[in-house]
Amino acid sequence: MNVFRILGDVSHLLAIIILLLMIQKTKSCAGISGKSQILFALVFTTRYLDLFTTFISVYNTVMKVIFLICAYVTVYMIYVKFRKTFDSENDSFRLEFLLVPVTGLSFLENHSFTALEILWTFSIYLESVAILPQLFMISKTGEAETITTHYLFFLGLYRALYIANWVWRYYTENFYDQIAVVSGVVQTIFYCDFFYLYVTKVLKGKKLSLPMPV
Repeated sequence: MNVFRILGDVSHLLAIIILLLMIQKTKSCAGISGKSQILFALVFTTRYLDLFTTFISVYNTVMKVIFLICAYVTVYMIYVKFRKTFDSENDSFRLEFLLVPVTGLSFLENHSFTALEILWTFSIYLESVAILPQLFMISKTGEAETITTHYLFFLGLYRALYIANWVWRYYTENFYDQIAVVSGVVQTIFYCDFFYLYVTKVLKGKKLSLPMPV
């Protein structure tokens, strides 16, 4: 395991922890897409089924369990504990537009036609687009809460570090997973505009705002 993967995992976990802590502190989930969080919970669930079949390392097992717990706690906070603060009107992205093509693609393009492998592939494809409901929500409201901007920044950083991890593994281990790499690059592209706005506005103390859709 190389430093890029470890930093990527830390960045990913930090994004989730920031989100959870801020929700608990403010007693509000305003500006957060519950649909994106449902998709991320589904990503972790379908990806980490190997917890019951394969032991890789203590680090690997602990991180998987933490991500699963955090994902479902986040969904619980949004839809149960602080549901009165949830902006369901603007969180209106239709999930079937993502789930149907991702499911079809995972059956057509995978490493092997087994249940666990198809579900793992499904999780990789789904993760690449799971953030779209959140970005769609920001585009509808025209701005992002501070909690959301920091969360998205660390998620984007996680993806960028994982690309560095794949490059490192290619040159040091001659390892290349086309499905993971292509999906990761697609996901990172979705964050590019956000990164620009984060650097030029949020880091300068300004509120992240977008042009309202016509």
